[in-house]
Amino acid sequence: MTPKEKLAIPAQPMPEQDPQVRRHNMREVALGYTAEQARTEASRCLQCPSAPCMSGCPVSIKIPAFLKEAAEGRFEEAFGVIRESSLLPAVCGRVCPQEKQCQAQCTVGKMLKDVNRAVAIGRIERFCADLHRESGIEEPTAVKPETGKRVAVIGSGPASITVAADVRREGHAVTIFEAFHKPGGVLVYGIPEFRLPKAIVQKEIDGLVSMGVKLETNFVVGRTRKIKDLIEQDGFDAVFVGTGAGLPKFMNIPGENLVGVFSANEYLTRANLMKAYDTEHAHTPLFQSKQVAVLGGGNVAMDAARMALRLGAEEVHLIYRRSEVEMPARAEEVHHAKEEGVQFHTLQNAKQILGDENARVTAMECLRYELGEPDASGRRSPVPIPGSEFILPVDTVIVAVGNGSNPLISQTTEGLAVNKRGNIIVDENGQTSIPGIYAGGDIVLGAATVILAMGEGRRAAASINRYLAQG
Repeated sequence: MTPKEKLAIPAQPMPEQDPQVRRHNMREVALGYTAEQARTEASRCLQCPSAPCMSGCPVSIKIPAFLKEAAEGRFEEAFGVIRESSLLPAVCGRVCPQEKQCQAQCTVGKMLKDVNRAVAIGRIERFCADLHRESGIEEPTAVKPETGKRVAVIGSGPASITVAADVRREGHAVTIFEAFHKPGGVLVYGIPEFRLPKAIVQKEIDGLVSMGVKLETNFVVGRTRKIKDLIEQDGFDAVFVGTGAGLPKFMNIPGENLVGVFSANEYLTRANLMKAYDTEHAHTPLFQSKQVAVLGGGNVAMDAARMALRLGAEEVHLIYRRSEVEMPARAEEVHHAKEEGVQFHTLQNAKQILGDENARVTAMECLRYELGEPDASGRRSPVPIPGSEFILPVDTVIVAVGNGSNPLISQTTEGLAVNKRGNIIVDENGQTSIPGIYAGGDIVLGAATVILAMGEGRRAAASINRYLAQG
């Protein structure tokens, strides 16, 4: 086909559950492409010689190459191309913001002047990864002969999974230390089942175990053992810190200590990791809510709001102090939340949370805003409108205004340099201020994306392998 003919092919929509059905279940919202849809969508790729889409991919997947295979129906070959660069294609195909990364650079989208009409790289990636997993094909990952070197990986999120696999391939012994009772990090405790089925994450963990990676759960580095203990007493030759950004931030307004106020982290951890929605088998009690307010405008806020609906809330109000244009959440997540009935209140913010005589949430006092000049982020700053206060009756408030770095590692590791936000400082190779200790992912970047964390992990793993080869 000529480029003109390819541009004329309509973008393939993703089949989805009906909004009024899915808001009452935990099954995945997006149902995935059929083989024909995947082939049709892949055939829209112009096969640009310069491959601009690759510049938007943090792990540099050979995007034109895998799309060419998919367009011709060779999906297993397409998966093989993806797997050369990405350990988690089924995950990234679902949760990565392709519209801000690979698809933002797609020539098709630029020529059509609409990023939503760019080639749906993520959806095709997901299809190929799902087809491979469902085929049952088991391909043991090649591991080089044992070197006698040992590496400790702290945390088990995307960055850590990447490091563990890349380091283990070189023949080094790897042990992952996870604070929770299940591995997977944010993929398990943060992202809801309806966006990322946990069986997919478990499959990747199983793959690490089959390579010989050891897993230690319920192990809090900094409490159970300190990093220096792992090196000086337990005999590890290198350490990778991938503990993420799991320390919730709050608004510091009156009433945040009332019963019924949650950080989004706690709320989602209870629902996802501890399955609060499964009342007969849950490992944690479910806080019964009727009117829920979620504060924030990012993906975590969308996840919390949509989860609240699925946990039985009658009304869910999302409060955001800027306009919808400034929301950092993916457009797809905003669209899905609206479809499911989340009520958006933009240019508003909480001033204080009100409670009854039993210290339980009864309402929230909010203030209206207007947009002023852009701030350091490039977004227009919200300016409060004096005298615009109003009361919103709610019984639950979920605070989703960002996360910081847990200070436990830095507080218990003498000489480990961190910045003013508590993020670990690393060089261009992912090495910290202490030789032999590396870090990557959200503990370095702040709250970022799965694929960016993987890119950090890949860089650090290469550095660890070089370091171990020297000694």
